[in-house]
Amino acid sequence: MNIVDLSPEYLDTYLACLEDYSDEIKEGAAHKRRWYEAMKDKGLRVKLALVDGKPSGMIHYVPIEHAFAEGRDLYFVHCVWVHAHKGKGVGDQRKRGLGKALVKAAEDDARALGAKGLVVWGLAIPVFMRASWFRKQGFRTADKIGLQVLLWKPFAEDAVAPRWLRVKEKPGRIDGRVAVDAFVHGWCPAMNMCFERAKRAAAEFGDAVEFRPVETLDRAVYLSRGIADGLYIDGKAVRTGPPPSYEKIRRKIAKKIKK
Repeated sequence: MNIVDLSPEYLDTYLACLEDYSDEIKEGAAHKRRWYEAMKDKGLRVKLALVDGKPSGMIHYVPIEHAFAEGRDLYFVHCVWVHAHKGKGVGDQRKRGLGKALVKAAEDDARALGAKGLVVWGLAIPVFMRASWFRKQGFRTADKIGLQVLLWKPFAEDAVAPRWLRVKEKPGRIDGRVAVDAFVHGWCPAMNMCFERAKRAAAEFGDAVEFRPVETLDRAVYLSRGIADGLYIDGKAVRTGPPPSYEKIRRKIAKKIKK
C-alpha cells in the first residue's frame, strides 16, 4: 500500500469515487466535476491509497469554511472511502488498514498546513462513515443532529469545536401541484445521482409537478437554507442513504399526485 496525492492520471477515477466502471456513478458526474473545479483552488486536498499501483481507497478534505459545517481554522473531511465491492473494480479492499492510513495522512497534512484540527462526520449506525470507527481513531464528538455525528481532533489548545449548521428554511408545498425540491452540493456521487433521478422523475409528470433545484455549492445558498444535500417531495424529506432508485422516486411522486 502507498498513500499518494491526487495526480492527473487518477483524476477520473477519483471523480467516480474509485467506481469509474459504474454507469450509475456517471449519472451525476457533472456535479462532482463542477465541485472539484470549484474546490481545487479553495484548498481541496485529495489522497489515494494505492494497492499494487491501483487506487483502492481515498480521502478528500477542504478548509471547513468551504464545507457543510461551521468552524474556523480546521480541515473538514468529506469522505473516507475504501473500495468495498467484491468482483468489481479492484475488489473488496477493506480490513487492510487503508482507512486508518488515509486518515493518518490527512491528519499529518492538515497539521503541516497549519490547521488547528481535523473534522470528520459519521453516522451513529453501523453503515458508511461510522462514527464509532472515527472514535477509535482518536476523534471525539463535537455536535450531533439525529444520526449525523460531527467529530473532531483538535491540534491546538485554542481550537474551537465545529458545529453542524441547522436547517433554516425547509421546502414548502405548492397549491395545485406537487413540489419536488432537490438540493445538491456536488461532492458526493450518491447525492448527485439522487438529484438527477429526481429531476428525471419529476419531468415525467409535466405540469403536475414543479421541480425546484437548489445548488448549494454556492455557500451563501447553503448558509441561507441550512441544507447541503437532500430531496423533499411536498415538503417531506425523502431518505437518500443509500440513494433511492429512479423508480422509487417516481412512485413517491405519483403517490403524491394521486392524493
